[in-house]
Amino acid sequence: MVFTDQDITSAIKTYFGFESFKGDQKQIVKSVLDKKNTFVIMPTGGGKSLCYQLPAMMMEGTAIIISPLIALMKNQVDSIRGYSQEDNIASFLNSSLNKTQMNEVKNEIVNGRTKMLFIAPETLTKDENIEFFQKSNISFVAVDEAHCISEWGHDFRPEYRRIRTMISAIGEDIPIIALTATATPKVQTDIVKSLEMDDPNIFISSFNRDNLYYEIRPKVSKDHAVKSIIQFIKTSKGKSGIIYVQSRKSTEEIAKVLTVNGIKASAYHAGLDAKTRTQVQDDFLMEEVEVIVATIAFGMGIDKPDVRFVIHYDIPKSIENYYQETGRGGRDGLKGDCLAFYSYKDILKLEKFLRDKPVAERELSAQLMDEVIAYAETNTCRRKFLLHYFGEEYDDSKCTNMCDNCKFPKKKEEVMNEMKLALKVVQQLNENYTIKILVEFVTGKASKEMKDFKFDKLELFGAGAAKDELFWHTIFRQAVLNDLLYKEIEQYGILKLTDAGKKFIKHPESIMIPLNRDFTVKDDSDYDYGAGQGAALDNVLVELLKDLRKSEGRKLKVQPWVIFSEPSLQDMATYYPISMEDMQQISGVSQGKAQKFGKPFIELIKKYVDENEIERPTEVVIKQVANKSRNKVTIIQSIDRKMPFDDIARNVEMTHDELLYELNNIVDNGTKININYYIKDKVDEEIIEEIYDYFKSSPTDSIDAAIRKLQEDDIGEEEVLLARIKFISEIAN
Repeated sequence: MVFTDQDITSAIKTYFGFESFKGDQKQIVKSVLDKKNTFVIMPTGGGKSLCYQLPAMMMEGTAIIISPLIALMKNQVDSIRGYSQEDNIASFLNSSLNKTQMNEVKNEIVNGRTKMLFIAPETLTKDENIEFFQKSNISFVAVDEAHCISEWGHDFRPEYRRIRTMISAIGEDIPIIALTATATPKVQTDIVKSLEMDDPNIFISSFNRDNLYYEIRPKVSKDHAVKSIIQFIKTSKGKSGIIYVQSRKSTEEIAKVLTVNGIKASAYHAGLDAKTRTQVQDDFLMEEVEVIVATIAFGMGIDKPDVRFVIHYDIPKSIENYYQETGRGGRDGLKGDCLAFYSYKDILKLEKFLRDKPVAERELSAQLMDEVIAYAETNTCRRKFLLHYFGEEYDDSKCTNMCDNCKFPKKKEEVMNEMKLALKVVQQLNENYTIKILVEFVTGKASKEMKDFKFDKLELFGAGAAKDELFWHTIFRQAVLNDLLYKEIEQYGILKLTDAGKKFIKHPESIMIPLNRDFTVKDDSDYDYGAGQGAALDNVLVELLKDLRKSEGRKLKVQPWVIFSEPSLQDMATYYPISMEDMQQISGVSQGKAQKFGKPFIELIKKYVDENEIERPTEVVIKQVANKSRNKVTIIQSIDRKMPFDDIARNVEMTHDELLYELNNIVDNGTKININYYIKDKVDEEIIEEIYDYFKSSPTDSIDAAIRKLQEDDIGEEEVLLARIKFISEIAN
């Protein structure tokens, strides 16, 4: 059967309730319908699933979808069933089913009622299943998470290597669609080769997730970071989020702190037994838990569209990991906040883990971490940086304040002469060294490498000594972003001149850049979050609809988002559908979905429209963790004895800055502290008055907002922190 464009457009409305396609979706669907081998590289949240779900609904027979995780299969099956009145439209076949259940699934396929069958590669390899599929009408095979095929992929699974053999055993002419959210050129080649996809139609979508907001905050201390996280979550009340940490211990500790503060949180890591991990996942998907605090073990198996924020308490080990993990936010197309805390101390910890690794692995890991450092410290558009990493050029004017650097741009400096020098240094060293060596050379650092290679005898050695290493790191990284240098990935990040770089040396031009941020000291990066994209007209109604969705999910034993997506709820809260006909006009609501789930939502909306009820939000005070009490007592007693702050800090094993933030925590929890003995010699009375005036008129007691605002009047961080302690003690407590 030949399908027209009209057929495809009509089908997406009929089956899924959508009026249009995103990006290359329509072309991909047509490729599958034409029975062409198809390779799709599309970022998380780009709509990969629809690329095989829609053709499966339209074509005769059953599509086999190979998926790596049982949890992922169940999520997708529930989602598809939510769009149809027929539950047998999609099923899965894996080790979680008993013999009777497996036979029921196969009977539905034989009877032609199942359009999509999700199966693990291990299940596919069983002879009895191969024999069954040989006798069945298979429309096509979809290989989801196709990067698992490649040894170069970040989730390599050996059983994926056998997929081609299994497909061939079922039938020789079965078309294949392979899908992945991330793939370097090397991984792409490996996938096509392994699946023996002759002359496939390849669709590579932009890696840009324009609904994600990226921000880096300095991690001054553990307590300060955790407090910042709690404050942020409280501004996102009722929204789902994931917090990534490096250690299992940290997942437990932070989850406990969040729970104490009234946030429904659970820890997730590989050390938990399978039953507990499954329960945590289910609780998160069913919205019994708002926040998951997890190691990287929590990843591919989670397909929850309405994750509103992804927080990295610890900086990730690579840009690819960061992209994958942040990509779990905002998969429904609405705004997702990606917040990461960065301290160079975290990098030093990661380096310690690498000391016993083979040299090649250590050098590769160091290169990956260098990219992470560059991303964290850059003052250029973060989106531009990320996309450049994946080989995609991006006009940062399109960022529209969706990263902290574009939202709060730093002053730019003219660096034409310095850029020319940097390029000449690369040239003098024969385009054979990494940023680290180049920076040491240009600053004239007397390192072992400089002496061993006799670089200290060369003309340009130390030519840039007037500027520090941070400055030169910025210059070299900007040279890469501006296509004056390129990084040879295969050779551990060696920098080489581009044609544009060679031209710049001969004919330099003006180049203005923002300098990288210095994270050895705290700066003003804790920004307020802007308004989200796609905000609903009536937020009170949204919350009522979400509560109803949650209760209906419990009743029907499906995840809440299966019933209606968050964009659909926001559409309802904008257009107030009070009939079944109205409901079918809502984005993402098909006729089948409206008939299946719409009635209680229509009733609620009609009642709300008639009564116009209003709910007021309530404030929740941030609580401290109980095990902090010993330090708290010691600090307060020391203050009472009028001890110098540096002595107090040493006694409780804190830095001076950490002590100031801890004192702010103490007064925030209602304890009155008299620091007049210390503050009188540190802060002028006029400045105290100015800071007092700020807090009296400010809508928030946020430390970060105060520092940011008062810095405009040349008032320093320490002055703000001290005056705030005094203010809260005297005025608030």
